Amino acid sequence: MFGAKNRDIALPMAIIKKTFSERAMMKTSVFTFLLVLYCLTGCSQNDTHDYHQPGKIPIDAKRWYQLNNTSTGLDELFNNKAYDKIKTGYGMILKNYDAYYPALPGEKITIDSIKMFDGEGADAEHPMTIYAILDDWKKLSIAVFTGSRYNEWVGPDPAKPGIYTLNKPISGIRYLVINTWGNFPGEIEFYGSYTPPAPFTKATIKPAPLKNFFGINAFEWDFEKPTEPGGLDPAALAAIKSFTGVRHYMDWEKLEGTEGRYAFNPTYNGNWSYDTIYAWCKANKIEVLPCLKTIPKWMMDSYPAADQNNENIPMIYGRNPADPSSYKEQAMVAFQFAARYGSNKKIDRTLLKLKSDNELRVGLGLINYLECDNERDKWWKGRKAYQTGREYAANLSAFYDGNKNTMGPGVGVKNADPSMKVVMAGLANPSTDYVRGMIDWSREHRGSKPDGSVDCPWDIINYHLYANDASADPSKKQTTGVSPEDAMTDKFADAFIQMSHQYAGDMPVWVTEAGYDINQNSIQKAPAGNNRTALETQADWILRTSLLYARCGIQKVFYYELYDDNPGKGDRYATSGLIDENKKRRPAADFLFQTNKLFGEYTYKETINKTPVADHYTFKNTDIYMLMATAGENDAPSYTLDLGNAPYAYIYRPMAGADNMEFVKKKTENGKIEIAVTGTPVFVTTFECK
Repeated sequence: MFGAKNRDIALPMAIIKKTFSERAMMKTSVFTFLLVLYCLTGCSQNDTHDYHQPGKIPIDAKRWYQLNNTSTGLDELFNNKAYDKIKTGYGMILKNYDAYYPALPGEKITIDSIKMFDGEGADAEHPMTIYAILDDWKKLSIAVFTGSRYNEWVGPDPAKPGIYTLNKPISGIRYLVINTWGNFPGEIEFYGSYTPPAPFTKATIKPAPLKNFFGINAFEWDFEKPTEPGGLDPAALAAIKSFTGVRHYMDWEKLEGTEGRYAFNPTYNGNWSYDTIYAWCKANKIEVLPCLKTIPKWMMDSYPAADQNNENIPMIYGRNPADPSSYKEQAMVAFQFAARYGSNKKIDRTLLKLKSDNELRVGLGLINYLECDNERDKWWKGRKAYQTGREYAANLSAFYDGNKNTMGPGVGVKNADPSMKVVMAGLANPSTDYVRGMIDWSREHRGSKPDGSVDCPWDIINYHLYANDASADPSKKQTTGVSPEDAMTDKFADAFIQMSHQYAGDMPVWVTEAGYDINQNSIQKAPAGNNRTALETQADWILRTSLLYARCGIQKVFYYELYDDNPGKGDRYATSGLIDENKKRRPAADFLFQTNKLFGEYTYKETINKTPVADHYTFKNTDIYMLMATAGENDAPSYTLDLGNAPYAYIYRPMAGADNMEFVKKKTENGKIEIAVTGTPVFVTTFECK
């Protein structure tokens, strides 16, 4: 049903996904580099020139974020090493782009002088410009760099390179902005007066129950019989019951095959019954996250033939991607969807425009979340499909509430159901830079909520991460999947959660794609070895991914995906299915099903040992413990667990090919029990679980 989709842009520092899928959307890549948690750092002055100013302003290089598909940051601009060259990556979508540096709460910056080290190279036609955005949102150009000098410090005016002072000091700075065509000086130094910001607190982990971490990505045809529209397939449903959540890949084309007429039951293109699917999921306590993705043919046809692709930016060709009104059509279909499946029954029914074979229904109460597209940072598709964080925020502002109710009736999710949560599109590149651009657009164009937090037009932060051997080292070529611990998965999670805490009012963070292939020719494989098959390794690492995210404070996880895209193929993400082609659980699904069955209501409390890992979970005044090894997984180290005064330990091990975990009861010695620990997590209680 779907053609092959490739990411062929040459990005040496990135991981490019190339997936061939006959029946599913293209999976997305991990653009891997180590995200650093935000901390305030100062820059010491090492200038040897005869230059006397009130003081050098400390710049936290990690605070800069770039509105482009860059692979490295701007650290070298502020590291006191004038000859270090700035390399932000290759194959970037935007030739000219901005980088932002926000002033933090309590921070005051007044700039009266600027120095830039001019090393080699010049490009007067494409200068780098530094701007200051002031408290009133006025944007001032304060420096221009052309590279016209050689190995010397220059000031902000290329016509007067030896003068560092500005015409007048600039104060009340909200942001510093660097606009560049890729031409940078070797170093930038700002001078003036400075008041440091109030210190940020560290994010507080808010644990979610384990059942939140056992979701799956799937399609409507994974529920229904293709030959019987609206008829659920019992064998398929049994497989889906292995999971607690479904991220439903939902093509806009199926809802609005004809512009202005909407269909849900049956849909366009396949006559699927979303009413039936969603009602079954709710009855079986399976949370559905519909992901409204791609563009319909009538919109795609507005593009020139050479640029037509159903994953283009969701707007009519020629519109401004930075203008919320460009996304009105998508925001209208979101309104129609939320009106039907949300919980609000008091809707003006004259706004609902249904295809003639659809019954008008409102407020069915079946869906709590709606995701606005999938991976809007599609650098591998070119500019026609790539949105910057600020552009995507404009898109979301329309999708969320019709850009604060300025786009007329029948537009935006919240105007149909104020209780429905909008989930931002999962990011292919797990970089907090993208989200920070979204937040700052919202700060500028939507302002603040009554509590002082930014009025962001989404409710859930969302990213994708596939753990592999290049995750922790972006210069390395990916060759295999690795365990979640070896991929620094926790560092990515920590960075997103801390970013949410600092800038987005502790908005929940989800991961809606993760997973491994079983084909050993894939560079995202779960490798066989250590007396474990690929299926067994996949099972260990999938369950450990869930447990890791629970430990970090992520709120939900959905795995890619229910079935293989291309069984037997060695392409990346072709064999990531957790259910086999006979609709039977693979070991990974067995492990998730069994863990949820016994311990789904438990939440993470603390880690009591790091090597091997020993985590403590609680629920209704009861305790369980999870033990696992993360290295040398076949060595079976032991760990002595202290269970207090408990006379017995009940040990549960996930079992492949079974509905239930293996269970043994052992007598403790004064409340202590020694347990062999491997790469397969085990659970220990002081009571028998039913």
